[in-house]
Amino acid sequence: RVQLVESGGGSVQAGGSLRLSCAVSGITSRNYWMAWFRQAPGKEREGVASIYIGGGTTVYPDSVKGRFTISQDNAKNMLYLQMNSLKPEDTAMYSCAAALWVNSRLGPYDYPYWGQGTQVTVSS
Repeated sequence: RVQLVESGGGSVQAGGSLRLSCAVSGITSRNYWMAWFRQAPGKEREGVASIYIGGGTTVYPDSVKGRFTISQDNAKNMLYLQMNSLKPEDTAMYSCAAALWVNSRLGPYDYPYWGQGTQVTVSS
């Protein structure tokens, strides 16, 4: 059974940094996609970073490009999201997700496995 458990959320001031972690278990394949999504109240879920575990290919939307970095530690079965230069509009619930195959690397409907989420709040 696939389990994803996020940690590392919290409250920071604008311009600050946070690193989110996602502990991954139950995935036996060496090649799969993982991603970070966020959802703010009243808004649609948005993909903010994706990585192909088999090769390291990453994808970011323009809204976070240059500020967010997704990374993996295969030895520890961990996924990370380093968030720098945070803005109040980055405030949301952040979740990690996994999929063996995707059509859209930042499309939430392609990811069947999800963590419970961790809250990030950025104050101005």
